[in-house]
Amino acid sequence: QVQLVESGGGLVQPGSSLRLSCAASGFTLDDHVIGWFRKAPGKEREGVSSMRGSGGTTYYADSVKGRFTISRDNAENLVYLQMNSLKPEDTAVYYCAAASNWWATIWPYEYDDWGQGTQVTVSS
Repeated sequence: QVQLVESGGGLVQPGSSLRLSCAASGFTLDDHVIGWFRKAPGKEREGVSSMRGSGGTTYYADSVKGRFTISRDNAENLVYLQMNSLKPEDTAVYYCAAASNWWATIWPYEYDDWGQGTQVTVSS
């Protein structure tokens, strides 16, 4: 069955970097759009970034443009989110998700399958 497992979260200071990983199994990664989302306490789930399987079209939320970079290794069934210049407002549980619709961008309703999430805390 479809499985997505995130890793790489942690507690870091403002200005630091983290790289999140999403290990996918049970489906063909390059046939899907993979997205990263986050949910902070008291806030709605927010789309952070996504990448389409073919062509590599990417989307980023305005709040992370220039700081976060999404990448994927289809051969290894891995998707990464490189997060630089982290801010306290980036603190959230980060999820990866897969969408079978090629037109998916960064709206949660577009995605079919979700991982369990990894906590990212940015604090001094």
